[in-house]
Amino acid sequence: MKIGYKLASILFIALPQFLMANVTLHALFSDHMVIQRETEIPVWGWADPFEKVEVLGSWGKKASTATKADGSWMVNLKTPKAGGPFTIRISGKNTITISDVLSGEVWLCSGQSNMDYTMERFSKGVRDKKYQPLADFIKDEVANANDDWLRHIEVSRQTSLDEKKTNFTGKWIKAKKDEVNKITATGYFFAKELRERLNVPIGLVECSWGGSRIQPWISEEAYLNDKNLQLYYRAMNIETKNTIKNMDAKGFEDTVYKYNVNVWEQKGKKGRKPKGLKHPREDMQVATTLYNGMLNAIIPYKIKGTIWYQGESNAVYLPEDYEEFLTTMVTSWRSDWNQGDFSFYWAQLAACNRGSDEASKGWATVNDELRKTLKVPNTGMAVLYDIGEPNDIHPHNKMDVGKRLAYWALAKDYKMKVKAVSGPLYKSVKIQNNKIEIDFTHTGSGLMVGHKHLLEDAVSVNEPLKWFEIVGDDGVWKPAEAKIVSKDKIEVWNTSVPNPKHVRYAWAGNPEGANLYNKEGLPAAVFSTEQ
Repeated sequence: MKIGYKLASILFIALPQFLMANVTLHALFSDHMVIQRETEIPVWGWADPFEKVEVLGSWGKKASTATKADGSWMVNLKTPKAGGPFTIRISGKNTITISDVLSGEVWLCSGQSNMDYTMERFSKGVRDKKYQPLADFIKDEVANANDDWLRHIEVSRQTSLDEKKTNFTGKWIKAKKDEVNKITATGYFFAKELRERLNVPIGLVECSWGGSRIQPWISEEAYLNDKNLQLYYRAMNIETKNTIKNMDAKGFEDTVYKYNVNVWEQKGKKGRKPKGLKHPREDMQVATTLYNGMLNAIIPYKIKGTIWYQGESNAVYLPEDYEEFLTTMVTSWRSDWNQGDFSFYWAQLAACNRGSDEASKGWATVNDELRKTLKVPNTGMAVLYDIGEPNDIHPHNKMDVGKRLAYWALAKDYKMKVKAVSGPLYKSVKIQNNKIEIDFTHTGSGLMVGHKHLLEDAVSVNEPLKWFEIVGDDGVWKPAEAKIVSKDKIEVWNTSVPNPKHVRYAWAGNPEGANLYNKEGLPAAVFSTEQ
């Protein structure tokens, strides 16, 4: 009886506090946010179980619901034409007003460091002085930015091995002098191109982590639904569990790390200090960890599409399987968002000297895998080897990266006229005696031998095609001659290869001087005819 009385007293004291819990919102729903225009968007948050919540947009549309037993709630709210600022009022036991809301186009920006690095990062010094004008351009852009209709929010970095996170810490910022330096540079110049052509607000939701492979961005469900990737995931899962068991054991010592540090110290501490074994719960390279920790936290925020810049870290980690991982990732993200086959555009990797022949060939392999993934509907690709920097894996020319990604969006999503969405893409091959004929799509008004300097448009030059290789019966790749024979065809040969089998182009980490373009000034994609 006394126990029952005590429990009743505790409940009586706690119940008013429980009932008076405030309605709260997901971090995306905050001041200065950008919502997708002229559609229905999900708006969500948390409150008391079975509490009535009403959402009202200042443009006159509203929606209401009752929270679930766990306190979560979500409504679908119709959005207005492009413009603003608007307000959104959310009412339950308390009222929240989101101010300075714009209605426009929302794009997800994801990948690794070339997506993650900010305008501030690229406005600083360069390793090779000839690229200083690019850093100066971005520095000037940061100093003079004043676009209230270009906005950005970044998902905070967090790994999660098992739990799917449902929120994050972050805030919307504007492309103004005091804030623009924190915006993803690739995303900024993509958005700037859209802003100039569409004249509507653009919102960027950035979810990226420098150095990450593609594997952690894929969900467990996606792995298990693919018979090939399921084997990979299960094997990695066993390895992860064993590592956790060992590292959590009493008295665990990272002996390999200690040995490497000793060697490093004996050599005068030259180079970077070795890194120790990272616990899988904190390791952003473990499969599913970034999907669980970051991406899941923003689903199903309404977006127009996604831009993706990643692959550098996969050049020495299963590069030949990248197409399958990317295909699975794209299709699973679309399924999870449940808003159809939204547009998904990515970049081939920019030219950069690599530390070994394996890494160099892996770089080219990832680029070819990216090209092959274009088989997935509603996708597009920007080619970047002509705007890389040999001594910097993070090239400063994010201006052309943004433009080339934006060409796809402008043409495909907004039905606007652009000079071309892509450079030449390998279509088919025909062997004729000792020569191989390559047929291309996306040749525009024709193929050309071209050269691009910094931010200038590519121009036609009178020089031979470079960076073509050919292989015959002996399996040895050899440099090849090549010439343009029609608007969309080239011939490739090497007189020492009488029975050619395959051709590849720009097959290196840094194919400096690769020069096949279309006359609209966009470079041909890295490719190999060998499957």
